[in-house]
Amino acid sequence: MATLIPSLGSCVSRMTPGERRVAERLEQKLDDDYLLWYDVAVGPRYSHPDFVVMHPRRGVLVLEVKDFRLATLIQVNKQSWEIHGDMGPKTVPNPLEQARQYAHQVVNALERDKQLVQPEGPHQGKLAFPWSYGVVLPNITRKQFEQAQLGQAIESHRVICQDEMTESVAPEELQSRLWGMFPFMMRGVMSLPQLDRVRWILFPEVRVPDQTGLFEGDEALAELPSIMRVMDLQQEQLARSLGDGHRVIHGVAGSGKTMLLGYRAEHLAKAQAARTKPILVLCYNEPLARQLARVMDSKNLSAHVQAVHFHKWCRSQLVAYDQPLPADNLPTDMKMAVMVQGVINGVDRKQIPSGQYQAVLIDEGHDFAPEWLKLITQMVDPMTNSLLVLYDDAQSIYERSRSRQFSFKSVGIQAQGRTTILKINYRNTRQILQTASLIAADLLTAEDKDDDGVPLLKPVSCGRDGEKPIVIRLPDFRAEVSQVVDLLSAAHREGHAWGDMAILCRHYSEMDACASVLRQRRLPHQVRKGSGSFNPAANTIKVMTMHASKGLEFPVVALMGVGSMPAKDHDERDEARLFYVGATRATHRLIVGVGGQGQFGRRLAAC
Repeated sequence: MATLIPSLGSCVSRMTPGERRVAERLEQKLDDDYLLWYDVAVGPRYSHPDFVVMHPRRGVLVLEVKDFRLATLIQVNKQSWEIHGDMGPKTVPNPLEQARQYAHQVVNALERDKQLVQPEGPHQGKLAFPWSYGVVLPNITRKQFEQAQLGQAIESHRVICQDEMTESVAPEELQSRLWGMFPFMMRGVMSLPQLDRVRWILFPEVRVPDQTGLFEGDEALAELPSIMRVMDLQQEQLARSLGDGHRVIHGVAGSGKTMLLGYRAEHLAKAQAARTKPILVLCYNEPLARQLARVMDSKNLSAHVQAVHFHKWCRSQLVAYDQPLPADNLPTDMKMAVMVQGVINGVDRKQIPSGQYQAVLIDEGHDFAPEWLKLITQMVDPMTNSLLVLYDDAQSIYERSRSRQFSFKSVGIQAQGRTTILKINYRNTRQILQTASLIAADLLTAEDKDDDGVPLLKPVSCGRDGEKPIVIRLPDFRAEVSQVVDLLSAAHREGHAWGDMAILCRHYSEMDACASVLRQRRLPHQVRKGSGSFNPAANTIKVMTMHASKGLEFPVVALMGVGSMPAKDHDERDEARLFYVGATRATHRLIVGVGGQGQFGRRLAAC
C-alpha cells in the first residue's frame, strides 16, 4: 500500500469525485515503496499538480486528473479544450499540456542540484533518474476516448481511463499503465539520499534547518547545501494531515514536535481570512518563546501568530481586561501563581473573554499544570475548535505538571481518535541518546495508556552515529569549567560557531562560575537569568540552567553540575528527567562534568 500525503481522510473533503477514486486506487494498488502527494505545492513557483508519484526505481511522475465526461467536451486540440461550464462554454488548458508544464517546472528545479544529474556522457546535466507526466480521465472509458478521437489532442499512452482504474483492475496492470507514460529507454535509479534531496527541493515546508533557524527555510538559496535534511515521511504526512479539532502529539525528545508546530502555525496563518482572530503559540520556557517569536517574525507572520511564554500571556490578559496584578513584594513563584489564578477567575466571571484565538498551539505541553491546560483550552474559538498540544511525559521536569489523575478529557481537551505518537529521536546521535538513557533508563520504561491518557514513551534512535560523549572528572568545579572552555574553544577552531554552543548548569551558582571563566578567556557568551535581554539568536555561547534549555538544541552542549546530582534533598527520578532533558539538547557533541559525590556522576564516570 502506497503512502499518500496528506492522508486520504484529511483531504477527501476537497477532492473531486474523480480525484478521490484516483487517490484510493493509487494508494491501494501501488506497492509500499511508492510515495504519493495530492495537491501539494511544488517547486519555486508553488505549482499545484493534482498528484506527484515518486518511486526509487521508477522516478517522478506528475498526474493531472480531470472529471470531464465525454458530453462535457465541445472541441479539443493539443493546446486547449473547449468545454461546457456552469456559465456556458469556456476554454481550459489541455490537461496533458498542464501536466507537462508542471513536470518541467519540477525538472528545472531538480536539475540545479549537481547530485541529482548525470555527471558526464551524452546526457550530462540531465536528471539521473526517469521523470514524466500524464493525465487520468476517471469518467471517460478507453473506448469513448478512441471513438471521440481524443488521441489527436492527447497522446493515448499518457492517459489512464475510467475502465483502467476500477477496483477490479490488477495492481500490476495499473502500474504498467503508469510507467507506460515514460519515454522509451529512460533509465536510472533514485538513491534514498537522492529521494530526500528531491523532497527538500520540491517541498520547502519539509526542510529540517539548524536550531538557529528552527523550522524556517530560505527558499531562494543561491547555492544548494551539500546535506539536505528533511522530515521523515511520517512527520510530513502528519504535518500535512493535521485537521481541525483538538489534536495531541506525544513525541519523544528530538522527534520534531516543535518543527511540526511551526509548520502548523504557518499553514493556519496563510490560510486564515482577513480580520479573523490571531493564532496563539504558548510554551512555558521563555528562551523557547523568544525563539518561536523570532521565527514567526522572520516569516512575516507575527501579525497573525503570537508566540509567547505562558506567564507573559497571563499578565497581558490581566492588563488588557483591567484585572488586578499580584503585589510586587511577593516571591516570584507565588506571584506567578497569583497571576495565573487571576486569569482563571477572570474567565470564570466572564470579565476575561474566552474564545479569543482562531487556534491555540501549545509546545512542551508537559510543562503545563492541568488547570493551565483547562484555562487555555477555553481560549480557542468554538467556531474553529483548533487546538494542538505537543507532549512528552519523560520531559516533565516541573512537579505541577504531573498528576496521577490527569487525563486530557478532564481539562477539556477532546483528542480521542486524534492522537499521534512519535517515538523516533532524530536530534541526537546514538551515543548521546545512550548516555541520556544511561541515567534515565528506569524513567524511560515505556508505559502505554488509552487514547485519553498520558503515555510515557521510550525513544528510538534514528541510528545516526557520532562522537562518544566526553566525561570530565576533576578535583574541583573550576578546573572542570576550565577544561570545558578549552574544549569549546577547540570546537570553535574546528568550525563551530559560538552560537552553536551551550553550557547547561544544574544551579545558578554553577552558571556564575562558568561565566567567570568565559569572561576571563574573553569568549563571547550570554548568561540567561530571568527574562532580561537574552537573545537566543546571538552568536554567543549560551549559559543557562537545564530547566531553561527545554525546547532548544545546540550542536555542542556541556552539562555542568552533574557530579552533584541527585542532591540529597531532591527526588532521584525528577533529577533523572532533568539530566535527560539537558543531555538531549546536544545534536552532535556532548560534554559532561561529573566531579562530585553524586550518584549520576559516579555512574557516568564508570562507563
